[in-house]
Amino acid sequence: MHVIQTEAELRDVIGAEIPGLAEKNQPRLNEFAIDFIARSPFLVLSTADAEGRIDASPKGDGPGFVLVEDETHLVIPDRPGNRLAYGHHNILANPRVGVLFLLPGTPETLRVNGRASLTPEPELLERLAARGKPAVLAIRVEVEEVFFHCAKAFLRGRVWKPETWGERHQVSFGKMFAAQRNAPPETAEAIDAMVEADYRDNL
Repeated sequence: MHVIQTEAELRDVIGAEIPGLAEKNQPRLNEFAIDFIARSPFLVLSTADAEGRIDASPKGDGPGFVLVEDETHLVIPDRPGNRLAYGHHNILANPRVGVLFLLPGTPETLRVNGRASLTPEPELLERLAARGKPAVLAIRVEVEEVFFHCAKAFLRGRVWKPETWGERHQVSFGKMFAAQRNAPPETAEAIDAMVEADYRDNL
């Protein structure tokens, strides 16, 4: 298999950069980015450890759950989860992060790159409260680059077209665990019941 090794080889395949297009990348949040964040109920936070191993973690809550402090700082609340903390460990080792904001029904996305830090400041966690509970932790991002990504991927994938979704796929953590451990079906059922209870009671 031929592997591209240089930028020249890459450009031979994909073509030259469109003149002026990179000017859409801005060093701070403008009014359009702030408005998009205020409407967004979902994001993906990408992190990497000191050796470059990548993690991408979904974060979601009500529209506007991310706090915009100013043009160069935003804060992502961390809610109760599985406590594996892959992304948190990465941020401690390497603060560089990428954030992808999505808005249901809108094919364009917003991308924010910068440096993150973790804070347990009680007043900030209370500002980020949801469903009567303060955030567990806050991820503050110092913004370095912001830009909107075009709609082509979502249009090709017809992501927001319900008629293309097909039958809902049910993920069973219980069945996966049971298969890995050669456990009986009762174990799978018990684990799935625990997961459903956690979804119901621990958002």
